[in-house]
Amino acid sequence: MFQSHQGEFAALLTAVFWTITAIAFESAGKKVGSLSTNLIRLLLAFIFIGIYSQITRGSFIPFDASAHNWVWLSLSGLVGFVIGDLLLFEAYVVIGSRISMLIMSLTPPITAFLGWLIMDERLTKQNFLGMFLTILGIMIVVLDRKTKNNPKEEESHQENGKRNRIKFTYPIVGILLAFGGAVGQGSGLVLSKFGMQDFDPFAATQIRVITGLVGFAILFAFMKRWKKVFEAVKNRSAMTRLSIGAFFGPFLGVSFSLLSVKYTTTGVASTIMAIVPVLIIPPAVIFFKEKITFKEVIGSVIAVIGVALFFM
Repeated sequence: MFQSHQGEFAALLTAVFWTITAIAFESAGKKVGSLSTNLIRLLLAFIFIGIYSQITRGSFIPFDASAHNWVWLSLSGLVGFVIGDLLLFEAYVVIGSRISMLIMSLTPPITAFLGWLIMDERLTKQNFLGMFLTILGIMIVVLDRKTKNNPKEEESHQENGKRNRIKFTYPIVGILLAFGGAVGQGSGLVLSKFGMQDFDPFAATQIRVITGLVGFAILFAFMKRWKKVFEAVKNRSAMTRLSIGAFFGPFLGVSFSLLSVKYTTTGVASTIMAIVPVLIIPPAVIFFKEKITFKEVIGSVIAVIGVALFFM
């Protein structure tokens, strides 16, 4: 069974790894900032993968990769790690990892849309239904209808025909940041599969990590933020969380996501990985003492059902 579904099992493990790393990076990001978190976790991931590759492949750096591997995997690293993850990690700080990862459940529909746009893949009625349910689930969580309790405000809104106002439960900036992360991850996954081909998934991940490191190094030099990085390294509590996040995220998580798309379709892999919003609810309650409403649970379930239906 494992042999015939190794891609699916790899995707399931990826979801578990990403749940752990989301919590670790949210905590670290609040201590040292999302930019420092991004750079340090990639550096740690580069070391983890290098040691693993040295043991399993006899090479710390993937010098055996082809030009095709380097070009497309580097582009994937730029889109996924630098742009996508920069937006996602800032979203962790603004709206938290649980809501960020719920919005990230849009990644499979985004991936399918990119497939249609770039490779002329067609969407069926069931695909559209899945997309609708996913967006509906997210809207249930991020939107809230409240009635003003102040009589003067109610009177003012009645005069303008706006007694009940739709507003965002969470900051719109955080929601947009998480959505940008979803676009980056979807694009990165498509580029990764195209660039990896039959190459080793861990070595492929290291190429993406190298590009991410270069991208963030340039960004830090431009923004003159290196001092923040050195301060972050001295923060033992944050470094512990960063080490845990780097091990389960860009090392195991990203590598297993590439292993997954190597043995199954990108759509199936993305769908299984999208269960993170459900997996993250228990630890969010336990570690961050978040209060989970029935509305949020229902929204999360509907969103994941929508993603699953999208690729059935």
